[in-house]
Amino acid sequence: MSALPPRSIALVLGTRPELVKLTELITLLGPAAHVVHTGQHYDEEMSGRFVSELGIPEPTYLTGIGGRPRAVQISAALEQLDALFAEQPPLAVVVQGDTNAALAGALAANARGLPLVHVEAGLRSHDRAMPEEHNRVLIDRLADVLCAATPENRDNLVAEGVATDRIEITGNTVVEAVHGRLPDSGVRAELLSSLGLEEDGYVLATVHRPENTDDPEALEAVLTELAALARDLPVVVPLHPRTRDRIEAAGLTGLLAGLRVTRPLGYRDFLALARHAALLVSDSGGVQEEVTVLGRPLVVVRNSTERPEAMADFAVLVRPGPELGAAARARLRGGAAERDRLAALPSPFGDGTASRRIATLLTAHAA
Repeated sequence: MSALPPRSIALVLGTRPELVKLTELITLLGPAAHVVHTGQHYDEEMSGRFVSELGIPEPTYLTGIGGRPRAVQISAALEQLDALFAEQPPLAVVVQGDTNAALAGALAANARGLPLVHVEAGLRSHDRAMPEEHNRVLIDRLADVLCAATPENRDNLVAEGVATDRIEITGNTVVEAVHGRLPDSGVRAELLSSLGLEEDGYVLATVHRPENTDDPEALEAVLTELAALARDLPVVVPLHPRTRDRIEAAGLTGLLAGLRVTRPLGYRDFLALARHAALLVSDSGGVQEEVTVLGRPLVVVRNSTERPEAMADFAVLVRPGPELGAAARARLRGGAAERDRLAALPSPFGDGTASRRIATLLTAHAA
């Protein structure tokens, strides 16, 4: 898309959601893209095979970061990024979202005086207990170009005193990620058949956030409600490795007996299952966006959310415990009519051209 020099745009990432959301931008940048993977998600299930599945160029990998405490992840990544940027200075650095990898990339760019572009700027939960909230606020203060997904995100930035000429409303790259990676109907039908599932006849659930997994009482409450739902229809749970470890440590393995537990899914398989789920239950930020593209109802199990745009129609926010079960059954009672209503609504996160807009901005700022 651009005439930028080879490997002149450093895209620093370290987790599955960043890989998913930056793939289209990486593709548009072509040879100009230099992907730097910090290894924040460090195992093969959660990140390794994702790289090959998404078809992006082989990244430059940092070392000794995955599985470490937050401060160590950020400092170790910062040290290695600083050395990399000193040796191979990019024309601009791109970070996405609010991960430790993104903050390390932002700090490294700032330290070397490199232009910084923040994709998905301006999200705010106003919950200081979330490490991601601190990360995203700091990144937005450092960024030279802030790509806000929605007008609400832009308003958050303006309210914090960010100059309007640094902000661009681009939409969210998740929209094109979903459209581009959702398998066709035949492939989806084969996957459901292989799992013994029927369209609109199951719940898809994911649980991984520390607020739900590090507290044994919260984890037990979530699993108890999912097990209760499973008495009425299948509940499919692709189990995050960290969540499995916490379940075993808390002695809660018995609560998995009635659930359809699977390994972590590739992005295409996850989208295929999400597309035909009667309901999703999740604590993921990305799932809150994805359901608005797929037109599916969602129960969000979290203390707070930085994506209020999804709450208007597609999602409801609950705490672990009976509130979860009650909300899930209420959404399920909406049935086909409610799913049809959601499917007809446009996603509040844009029209599927965010990556193209961001690539154009990068070309202008880095040229």
